[in-house]
Amino acid sequence: MVWQHGERQLGEIIDWRVKRGRLVISRIGQRRKLGEIGNWLEVALGDWGRAKGINGPPYKLFYGSNKDISNMKKEAMVKPMDLSHDILYKAQPHIHAWIKKYGKNFLLWNGSQPELIVTEPELIKEILNNRDNTYVKEKPGGYIDKLLGDGLVFSSGEKWTKMRKLANNAFHAESLKNLIPAMITSAEVMLERWKIYEGKEMEVFEEFTLLTSEVISRTAFGSSYLEGRNIFEMLTKLTMITARNTYELSIPVISKFYKTKDDIEADELEKGIYNRVLEIIKNTEFGSSTGGHFLELLLTAHHDANVSQRISIKDLVDECKTFYFAGQETTNNLLTWSVFLLSLHTDWQEKARQEVLSLFGHQNPTPDGIAKLNTMSMIINEALRLYPPAISILRKVERKATLGKLTLPANLNVNVSNFAVHHDPDIWGEDVNLFKPERFSEGVAKATNNNVAAFIPFGMGPRICVGSNFTPTEAKVVLSMILQRYAFTLSPTYVHLPFQLFTLRPLNGVQVILHSL
Repeated sequence: MVWQHGERQLGEIIDWRVKRGRLVISRIGQRRKLGEIGNWLEVALGDWGRAKGINGPPYKLFYGSNKDISNMKKEAMVKPMDLSHDILYKAQPHIHAWIKKYGKNFLLWNGSQPELIVTEPELIKEILNNRDNTYVKEKPGGYIDKLLGDGLVFSSGEKWTKMRKLANNAFHAESLKNLIPAMITSAEVMLERWKIYEGKEMEVFEEFTLLTSEVISRTAFGSSYLEGRNIFEMLTKLTMITARNTYELSIPVISKFYKTKDDIEADELEKGIYNRVLEIIKNTEFGSSTGGHFLELLLTAHHDANVSQRISIKDLVDECKTFYFAGQETTNNLLTWSVFLLSLHTDWQEKARQEVLSLFGHQNPTPDGIAKLNTMSMIINEALRLYPPAISILRKVERKATLGKLTLPANLNVNVSNFAVHHDPDIWGEDVNLFKPERFSEGVAKATNNNVAAFIPFGMGPRICVGSNFTPTEAKVVLSMILQRYAFTLSPTYVHLPFQLFTLRPLNGVQVILHSL
């Protein structure tokens, strides 16, 4: 059998059914034993990739590249690394290894689904700008669907347009000024708690988890962390289940009738999250006004007199899940890695402190002052470059397309590794893995030589993260208030192991010694 065109994804060519120990390829009309099929696929699909100018690891029956990726990630986590920011080989070891072997763009296999890894900025720019709607969001399946549903991250078409407009209204730059007091209140609660750690070691990842959970509760839902506590706890458990099953093979026919322990627990968590979000919705709907928070905008849309603009209860719940998860997770990681970097590079910590004191003294930050934090902005940008919260951006090819010199078939998955781009010495120079905030002293455009796709911690184009202003603003508020009160150094107990669990996290947290000023 020869793959003649290479213009259709594997799922369109092959209809797999296990029957009497044989694999039936109904659309091809041939029957071969499993071993023969594996050899055929490896040759045929290898020819397809080479014909398109794309190399990559060979296809392996059923699992594709998944077992190799899983094993490489497990091996990467066995030993900690030194205090270096050269972390691509730890968090994305397969991409690090296969870029070296196959080039900056290569093809791997997510099970039976081919996936193109792209790390060239010019191609990334074309994909994410998506001017002709060729590169679309794929609908989530399995555990991810239970975690986030069809919320803003995954929705498309008219639904996405409608939900994006609501989110933009809640989190655009002007609205952020009204959210700063809630950020300050939450930070004050955290800093009061920190008094018991003065002169001692403390772990900041968990501290910032509580803080950012409180902030997203107050700013998006007009409530406190305590009211949404069960939601965060259930989302955390569901996140762990989703992550550990990322590279596991799922056979839909079997999974429909047989549920694993993780399947059962995930179903219970999904139901629990849904019911808890409904309780908060009902309390908001029949209680006092939330004052224009995101949840209130969602409720208004749910009751819209125009049926075409109305959103369902499921849409409403899915958006709440998305913002509870993404709103907390992204800022938590930015704050954690920023404190880690400043605890290592105390000269920059002191520069940031002097800037904060010159603008605010010992008073709380103000919106106008936040906009003038130039040194802080440089530090945050460099933290987002070295340790971006999201390290991959996924799309699917809607129809046959030309990308640079590549011809892409419809339904091909495309994986943009912004993480690899941020650590590419061809873009950033030989000092790419050094912490140098001065790169951004003249802005992002100058730092990237006007190559906008070289620095994309929040993505780019029409689907840029709606929190791209919210997250840095919250980080500036919180870091300013910390620097007014404390200095911090890295604890000798800290173990450096960045890893990917949807976002880029420290495996064992970040321990610092807190010094009162």
